[in-house]
Amino acid sequence: MSHDELEQQLDAYLDGELAAGAARELEAHLRECGDCARLRDARVALSAAIRREVPALRAPDSLRGRIRAAVRQARGTPGSGRWVLPATWRGLAVAASLAVVAAGSWRLAQSRATAAALGDQVLASHVRALMPEPGHLTDVVSSDQHTVKPWFNGKLDYSPPVYDFSGRGFPLLGGRLDYVSGRAVAALVYGRRQHVISVLLWPADRGLSGGGGTSTRQGYHLLHWASPDYAYWVVSDLGLAELGEFAALLQRGDSAVAPRD
Repeated sequence: MSHDELEQQLDAYLDGELAAGAARELEAHLRECGDCARLRDARVALSAAIRREVPALRAPDSLRGRIRAAVRQARGTPGSGRWVLPATWRGLAVAASLAVVAAGSWRLAQSRATAAALGDQVLASHVRALMPEPGHLTDVVSSDQHTVKPWFNGKLDYSPPVYDFSGRGFPLLGGRLDYVSGRAVAALVYGRRQHVISVLLWPADRGLSGGGGTSTRQGYHLLHWASPDYAYWVVSDLGLAELGEFAALLQRGDSAVAPRD
């Protein structure tokens, strides 16, 4: 892969949208090329800076007022039975439409950047936990959900839901404290044969969820979604179909304990 090819595909790779074969080729190039690795790091830093520094786009109050005035002054054409905006205001209507489209596009881009940055942190947490040195897979080792759940008491400002899916082939291995965007979060650890699954979750009202989606990076699959109470990120090198089965178990577990009206 050439430098130009990498630069053209880098954004898709960071968003988890690159095909698996192309992603592996790009990652191999990154390992060998310091310049391209620095470019990748710069793109990641730029995404983080945009989320941190750039405010959400909002139409100016003056434009909003002019649009309201245009609507109030609209008159129906005699005999037409239709509303027709005065010609002087049609330009404003077009401008307003463009502003809405721009705002929607910005929010979509911002959401994708947030998801990409969160995915980077979650993946780094998982890989770091698997490393033999220093290694930090679990702080509490237990297959008993009634041991793992209370272990978080006093360590977090929320009590994460903990389930044991041993009967479905996904045994609970334990849990640990981890950090996402500078905040302590719960990390639950599950197993599937020789594979390890990390589940990082935090209250949905923190505003950091990245929406919902699936991506593949560096040979690992990441699934993320938000329930009414929690944002979930699941990461593993387990096959995507089985990981999706595990995610469905988590979602059903949440639905089973959700309060009913």
